[in-house]
Amino acid sequence: MKSVILTDIEGTTSSISFVKDVLFPYARERLPAFVAAHGDDPDVRALLDQVATEHGAMCQDAMIVETLQGWIDQDRKHTALKALQGMIWNAGYARGDFTAPLYPDVAPALRAWHEAGHALAVYSSGSVPAQKLLFSHSDAGDLTPLFSNYFDTEVGHKREAGSYRRIVERLGRAPQDIVFLSDVVEELDAAREAGMRTVLLDRREDYAQSRTGDATHGHARVESFAAIDPH
Repeated sequence: MKSVILTDIEGTTSSISFVKDVLFPYARERLPAFVAAHGDDPDVRALLDQVATEHGAMCQDAMIVETLQGWIDQDRKHTALKALQGMIWNAGYARGDFTAPLYPDVAPALRAWHEAGHALAVYSSGSVPAQKLLFSHSDAGDLTPLFSNYFDTEVGHKREAGSYRRIVERLGRAPQDIVFLSDVVEELDAAREAGMRTVLLDRREDYAQSRTGDATHGHARVESFAAIDPH
């Protein structure tokens, strides 16, 4: 039976700097204008009200925006923030303000694995809509037809084995049939505890100090998707 290849995004398919240096600042800068223009839209209003309720029922949108911008600076994983960021990024992608850069080895490998019959899935701390936006507007074209499943922190945190057990259940596959790719050793530890096979992506662009020996925690280590054998 063919494997399921479950991949992280930041530091694995795409440079960590793209999210930190492009997407986050883009959303932060455009939040005030976005809220001013769309604050009365029901979907946006519900998200803003959620933030207000959690923080003492702030009534002014300017205060809510300031809180959200602070969360961006803190890299906080909040459902309302992620949803609003996704809306702003959607508009940015649509306008062509940016495309999502992938490491050059990623798209060829994903296409080859898909062609060989392996199922592809994503597990990232970014929301599922944001994941789909990134892969549909990558610098290698629209890659979303290659993926059959997307998972975010709705299934749980990425350093907890229970999250990977839930993914196993949703995929309906034996855990040993799933190969999880990530640049974060603690995530790989959790996936291995759940029974998945694991591969550490040790990208030189993101990690100046190579992680070898004990630093790999016993996970297979590669520097490129081209070195991965999914079987």
